[in-house]
Amino acid sequence: MFTPRWWPGLSLRRQLLLWLLLPQLVLWAGGGLLAYRMALSYVEKGIDQSLSQSVRAQARQVKPVGSGLLIDFPRAAQDVLEQDPNDRLTYMVSSPPGQFLLGNGRLPQPPAAGSTTSTAEPQFHTAQLDGKPLRIVTLDLGYGEPDVPQVLRVQVGKGLAVQQRIAGELVADMLAPLLALGALLSLLVHAGIRRGLVPLTRLASQLEHRAVDALSPIAVQQAPTEVHALVLAVNGLLAQVARNLSQEKRFLNDAAHQLRTPLAGLISQVELAQRQTSDPAMAERLAKVLTGAQRSAHLVHQLLTLARTETHARREAMDLAHLARDVAREWTPRALAAGMDLGYEGEDQLPLHGDALQLREALANLLDNALRYTPRGSRITLRVSRDDTHHTALLALEDNGPGLPPEQLAQVFQRFWRASTLPGGCGLGLAIVQEVARRHGGGASAAASPTGGLTVTLSLPLPAGVTGPA
Repeated sequence: MFTPRWWPGLSLRRQLLLWLLLPQLVLWAGGGLLAYRMALSYVEKGIDQSLSQSVRAQARQVKPVGSGLLIDFPRAAQDVLEQDPNDRLTYMVSSPPGQFLLGNGRLPQPPAAGSTTSTAEPQFHTAQLDGKPLRIVTLDLGYGEPDVPQVLRVQVGKGLAVQQRIAGELVADMLAPLLALGALLSLLVHAGIRRGLVPLTRLASQLEHRAVDALSPIAVQQAPTEVHALVLAVNGLLAQVARNLSQEKRFLNDAAHQLRTPLAGLISQVELAQRQTSDPAMAERLAKVLTGAQRSAHLVHQLLTLARTETHARREAMDLAHLARDVAREWTPRALAAGMDLGYEGEDQLPLHGDALQLREALANLLDNALRYTPRGSRITLRVSRDDTHHTALLALEDNGPGLPPEQLAQVFQRFWRASTLPGGCGLGLAIVQEVARRHGGGASAAASPTGGLTVTLSLPLPAGVTGPA
């Protein structure tokens, strides 16, 4: 069974066009060659018939007289035969055959030139004269006394230039309509392929514009059976991926929940032991245990947060500016305790469709990072603005701390990557921020702030109808 080979790098539409149009082109070329050969054959038959009549008519002009010949072929008739150089008609009379008597002595002899037997039937062959093809008919006639038989050979040759021109015109007249029909067929094939691939294009569009976590089945209506089979296969794959993700998230949630209780108990017991001990060495060891337990608890909390942010974000009407101000007020006491100035700048109101819980968690991670890694006396600004050019809301946190080298800015959103060796962090805070932005159809970026610190910006798409101030 023949299995077609698909060329890598070519689209399905182009491969179908190649498989459908290339055979058509080959058949058209083969048909043209066959038509040309057939046209030459038919024209050759017509020339042979004309030459047969000409050689017999010329033979009648040669009359045997005893043992000699009387040739009644006036000069005017000879001029008429050879007057057209493009459609040249030449002749030769010889007796015995090959012994020139009259006409063009350079006319080639037939392949069986050594035979002197009279056949009284014309023989045809093709030869070259002056570098041009020539169709020649040969007629051998007997004459003379019975005891001294002789053979008279009459030859008439005709150039094939006109034959080839007529054949070319016939082929052109036949192939021109076929070429027009082929072009029309190609357009119909292209339109048919384009129309037939519409379900695949629709399916690709549905997959392309889906959210990252949208694993619901795909619905394709009014599509061929082959596309239905593809959709069923994709839906089966999506269902399997959804099950795997659900199992992973359930395991992560269960593990994190199971760890939170013993970690909280461990922290309480260590704090109680710190208050009850008076041994400096023991107090130092307990402090290290407490730091490790707090870091583990923080990691468990971040893992739970990451698991929640990897679910589909709820799109509810909310005010991003109000949310940012509210989070800034909640974190102000901690900022004051750390000796930092936390403030808000930007829009008074900025409507947005988003998940307030996830956005609040993203802001909490940004503020926690800033307060954790920025020295005392630093200034932290939470800013909300609108980018009307890209129709997005910008949620940014800027500090004037030590910042990061330019080569590390691209790594800050990687999970478990840390630029600082200070205890307490786990390398998931900014990864959570980026995940929240993605779940809202936006993105997150990090850049050096104008004051020398770090600025992390969330870009969130604005809902339709939200415009800038007049």
